[in-house]
Amino acid sequence: MALTNTDFDAIMRIYSDRQLNNRRSLDARRAEAYARFPRLREIAEEIASLSVKKAKAALGADGAEDFDYNAELSALALERTALLERGGYAPDYLEMHYACPICHDTGFVGGRKCECFLREEINYLYTGSNDSKILQDENFSRFNLGYYREDCREGEKTSPREYAVIARDAALDFVRGFDLTFENLLIYGATGTGKSFLSHCIAHELIGKGKSVLYLTASDLFSLLGDDAFRRDRNGEGRHADQILSADLLIIDDLGTEYTNAFVSSRLFACVNERILKKKSTIISTNLNLSEFQNRYSERISSRIFSSYKLIRLSGSDIRIQKQMRGGD
Repeated sequence: MALTNTDFDAIMRIYSDRQLNNRRSLDARRAEAYARFPRLREIAEEIASLSVKKAKAALGADGAEDFDYNAELSALALERTALLERGGYAPDYLEMHYACPICHDTGFVGGRKCECFLREEINYLYTGSNDSKILQDENFSRFNLGYYREDCREGEKTSPREYAVIARDAALDFVRGFDLTFENLLIYGATGTGKSFLSHCIAHELIGKGKSVLYLTASDLFSLLGDDAFRRDRNGEGRHADQILSADLLIIDDLGTEYTNAFVSSRLFACVNERILKKKSTIISTNLNLSEFQNRYSERISSRIFSSYKLIRLSGSDIRIQKQMRGGD
């Protein structure tokens, strides 16, 4: 799921717009402050002139004045700070403000992608792999408990409705505590019980909070990791692992539907384990019950997941079939 040239250009337009807005905001702040305190404009011009003279003096230019430029610049800076404080402005009011102080909203640091670019890339790939209508429609306000029966099946003490309430509340807690506590979720249950919907609800909320969220089906995940392994064998470079490991939240949907072999098992453990070590949250959804999960994957994988993930069950009848029978939502 690497960026195409078109995708890259689209993200760079985001940075261009951000830089333009930064400049416009700075110009507006300066116009306001200079109107109130004309001396601030004079100070800015004097600092600019002195900076040029200082540079010439450092180069040994003929005619450069011989005096303490640093002292004069410091005095002007103190005067500017005093005027800003008198006007109720922050000390950096007349400086450029950046959404990312690391790359100054360029997207790159030392020729490498900045952390903020990787977040933009992940979010772009997420919305690219999930129709925007899904993110709009699949949110907590549309999580309909009416699709879950209130009666218990024979031999069970918890109804599908009760499981759904527990799952919804756990998902809401996950969102609320995302910046405070490290948590992972394993959402399991039969086909069509709302596992992917619940994952999208969480993604919708966290993307709205500016978090990077990467959604991949299990098949896509292992296809990308396999592509990375092939590339490393060929030229030592892998393009996807960084995205998969650095996303604030990774959603692995439909785990258990992929073809499982030694490579898949080793990559799954490496991915899960590395994100746990990095304290990067992961949500896994699967149609397998817990016994089937243990039988499908190694003891090492199931033990790591069961001990590090909150287990959430959804049960009941296939919601997609119910919707078709009802003629819509």
